[in-house]
Amino acid sequence: MKFVLTTLAFISCLSIASAQFPETWQGDWTGTLDIFNGAGKVQSVEMSVDIHKIDTSTQGRYTFGLVYGSRDKDWRPYELVPVSPETGIWKVDEKNSIMMESFLMGPKFLCWFVVQQSRVLCTYEKVDDSTMIFEVLSGLEANISSTGNTIVGGENIPEVKTYPFSVFQRAVLRKN
Repeated sequence: MKFVLTTLAFISCLSIASAQFPETWQGDWTGTLDIFNGAGKVQSVEMSVDIHKIDTSTQGRYTFGLVYGSRDKDWRPYELVPVSPETGIWKVDEKNSIMMESFLMGPKFLCWFVVQQSRVLCTYEKVDDSTMIFEVLSGLEANISSTGNTIVGGENIPEVKTYPFSVFQRAVLRKN
């Protein structure tokens, strides 16, 4: 019974969060993206995320533009496309034939994909009305170790593969 109540409470919270996304996320968010590898911070670059309802959209699309550095040098005019907003499922349309499913989970909007043999997890977390945390974690798709896959004390131990990280990026973005 406790699991059912917890699940119902989670679904209720998901529905509330889904009903507020991306409306309450609208705005121009700016900050500094810090880029790290295993040796520490290697670079910082200004960035922004622009989220706005597209007035002409009959499908509930929003802009989801990303800028790294300057708009002149690296403007990515992506869009958010509703798939199943009531369950938190959207697509990020890169406007170049790439459309990636993305998922609203509580306060986080997540996109996990593989490109050119690298796993990439992008997270956007709206902390409050004026702060968003953007993070990217990436590393090679090839596992670096595999353990388990045995029997210990009569218990079947599943195989666990570990994957490397090569880059971590993080920005604290403020709403303008």
